[in-house]
Amino acid sequence: MNSAQFSIGADQFMKELIEIIAKSLVDNPDMVQVNEIAGEQSVILELKVAPEDMGKVIGKQGRIAKAIRTVVKAAAVKENKRVSVEII
Repeated sequence: MNSAQFSIGADQFMKELIEIIAKSLVDNPDMVQVNEIAGEQSVILELKVAPEDMGKVIGKQGRIAKAIRTVVKAAAVKENKRVSVEII
């Protein structure tokens, strides 16, 4: 497996990781969507949830959102990528 194939797999892994975490937190898991915007060394992952589930994903004082970002960034370190998670 070359590094390009592994890198694509890592991006997909991070995307699925956010999706699994978000679906476990919300009341409407069918409304969870994760879109990926990839660059050379960075990836932006946009997490979309139902409006009534925004509070569940963000958490009190943004603690859950920060935890999600921390887990995804830890997964990205192995790939020397920068990851940004945006909740919209």
